[in-house]
Amino acid sequence: MKILVINAGSSSLKYQLFDMDDNSVIAKGLAERIGMESGKLTHKYGENTKQEYVVETQFKDHTSAIQLVLEALVDKDHGVIADVSEIGAVGHRVLHGGDKFTASCIIDDACKQAIKDCIPLGPLHNPANLMGIEACEAVMAGTPQVAVFDTAFHQTMPPKAFMYGVPMKYYKEHAVRRYGFHGTSHRFVSGRAIEVLKAHGQKADKIIVCHLGNGSSLSAVVDGKCVDTSMGLTPLEGVLMGTRSGNVDPAVVEFIANKEGISVTDTLNMLNKKSGLLGISGVSSDMRDVNTAANEGNADARLALDMWAYGIRKYIGSYAAAMGGLDAIIFTAGIGENDAAGRANVLKGLEFLGVEVDEEANKVRGKEAMISKPGSKVVSWVIPTNEELAIAMDTLELTASK
Repeated sequence: MKILVINAGSSSLKYQLFDMDDNSVIAKGLAERIGMESGKLTHKYGENTKQEYVVETQFKDHTSAIQLVLEALVDKDHGVIADVSEIGAVGHRVLHGGDKFTASCIIDDACKQAIKDCIPLGPLHNPANLMGIEACEAVMAGTPQVAVFDTAFHQTMPPKAFMYGVPMKYYKEHAVRRYGFHGTSHRFVSGRAIEVLKAHGQKADKIIVCHLGNGSSLSAVVDGKCVDTSMGLTPLEGVLMGTRSGNVDPAVVEFIANKEGISVTDTLNMLNKKSGLLGISGVSSDMRDVNTAANEGNADARLALDMWAYGIRKYIGSYAAAMGGLDAIIFTAGIGENDAAGRANVLKGLEFLGVEVDEEANKVRGKEAMISKPGSKVVSWVIPTNEELAIAMDTLELTASK
């Protein structure tokens, strides 16, 4: 069975086509500048999807973008399937399911209404996700579609972990609570971690997954279920990120707004888009650039790296306490999978928990590997994430019998 995975943004649409016989990606691409005067489709196919086919055109809307994607997939020179009917189902990444969804679901009218109801919680992403769904419905009528929610994995958190210390009316009337994000990645990686750890004779009851990229989040996972996570009502809460501040005293918002004569909205925009590694270093939001600057003697860049690692280390310590122990620390996503120095900086100082890093093993980049010394009480692993495959697998499970 072949499954198309869609990640729709407000003006872009990413896609991957999977052959679920071997979970391989047979084509992938990106439609950019949807709704603008000039757009572009970059379609990759062939062995390891290394061949590239580019079309520059105008996309009136997401429906026209999906139509061109399908044309590329069946193109006689650049396509990978003979007919669109070979696509058995479509899986959609949906940012926010609120507390309505604890798992992926087949899309129907009730599902779409629930996604609409969650727009106040995900105002930038949920409308775009809906546009992707409706575009597929328009050009692939009758093909089953599945919604995979970024928030679903975290819905197993108990109230003591997801509630904020604000008047209860705001939870009851406006659903103000911690939701968490990157859930598809956390679910995929924690599931794979449990398999790997058990295969190596290692305990896998209490795991911390560190999804570290331009956006970063941690989750505490007990017996495969999330019991706490670092992002909150929005992805702004948590650790220092590429451009996001992570945790700050809420009074900072009012203080800066008053001092600078700007609105609360402008202040939050600054905390989301101009803070984090970028704001502290003054160099870049890209960890590689900040590392280079720090190595060249830039004190602000060094501070940014230290703040980043220190914040993650504090979360690891607090989650170990919350779970009553710790078996494994898992690194994933762009920085987590590829930045050996960053991983070492995070783990430094956790020896009291039983963390022992193998410096040679920690040089790994983008591959599954144990980076702790043999016999380490708390093991550390790098496990690459694959959110698109997780979406495809959910889609297959829900639609294979349809």
